[in-house]
Amino acid sequence: MFFSAAAFGLVLASSVAGKVWNIDVGDTNGDTKFNPEAIFADVGDQVVFTFHQKNHTATRSSFAAPCSPVDGGFDSGFMPVAANQTDSFPTYTITVEDTNPIWVFCRQGENTAASHCGKGMVFAVNCPSTGANTFDNFKSSALKIGADLQASAAAASTAAATSTDSSAAAAYTGPWTTADYGTATIAAAPTESVVTETVSLDSAVWTTTYSSYPGSPDPTPSSLTGNVIKVVVGGSNGELTFSPDNVSASPRDIISFEFHQKNHTATQSSFAAPCVRLKDATTGSVIGVDSGFMPVDANATEFPVWNVTVNDTAPLWFYCRQHKPDGSSHCGAGMVFAVNAVEDSPRNFSAFKALATTLNGTNATGATTTGNGGSGNGASAGNMFSVALSVGAAFAAAAVLL
Repeated sequence: MFFSAAAFGLVLASSVAGKVWNIDVGDTNGDTKFNPEAIFADVGDQVVFTFHQKNHTATRSSFAAPCSPVDGGFDSGFMPVAANQTDSFPTYTITVEDTNPIWVFCRQGENTAASHCGKGMVFAVNCPSTGANTFDNFKSSALKIGADLQASAAAASTAAATSTDSSAAAAYTGPWTTADYGTATIAAAPTESVVTETVSLDSAVWTTTYSSYPGSPDPTPSSLTGNVIKVVVGGSNGELTFSPDNVSASPRDIISFEFHQKNHTATQSSFAAPCVRLKDATTGSVIGVDSGFMPVDANATEFPVWNVTVNDTAPLWFYCRQHKPDGSSHCGAGMVFAVNAVEDSPRNFSAFKALATTLNGTNATGATTTGNGGSGNGASAGNMFSVALSVGAAFAAAAVLL
């Protein structure tokens, strides 16, 4: 099941009311493309990305690295759209603030053979029409990245079929080297069961189906509208923390991430790979939601907010994917967060945080995470939630506040 999320656009500093450019991201046929692929816009013009079927993003990149996010650049986050949706498509808006080129890609399936960018799903504003940095060359670079990823996946599949690897711990199937990830024993995932129950709350009665784990909370919401649980990301003194870092929530409760000073994210991962975005175990596609980077000035008094609505009882795992100038990661410093971690199990929050520092203290990229399966919409039987973004203040997208 898809949850449609309307993201309020990143507001870039501009006082000029200009033209509105409408860009379709994907389409009803499930094509992986932006339409149109390139435009020439004036300062003050607005670019409105309208997300269609499947699950796409509009993420800023660079000409040199078309399929990689620019630190501090804008990112719509994933926008899942159901196949039968016909209206009220989610949108994300940016304002053109200068005449420099803006390079954009869809990061679905990022760094995997299923990469949408690697299939040519890129977009540009004000790219040169001649010379080396044309749109055609930008797209060609993206397609080459896709071809290389597919070739690497094919080679890895062939190698796996002819050899055995006993070094990987339970529930982790990604690259495992001491230099990058250290060594650790990961507790096996608990056995889940799909449960159907009738829930009664106030005068409402309904049937719910969810994945139950040993120690899972009751599926009955705390209220029909849900409670708001505020989580501060970072802090005025440069803290690398989520506060609180571990919460219990009922279905319909809202986890409200409020981003403070520096430049952080709230990105979904898994217990077994705390500092890697959650991916589908079968397809390798990214299925975890991501707030995108939220740069906040040291003197800010208003803070951007990103909301996650909990619709299940299974544990949810998050981290900040920012890196420091020395290459170490915020996640590797212990900047992680959990919802409904089962504290009397081996997969409790303390174990999750310890794994983050042990496995990903210096390198949190390039791994493949074993997720809960499901389609690439950020949801599975045991991990379903909706997201929404609200911006409480305008921030300069160019600011990279490590």
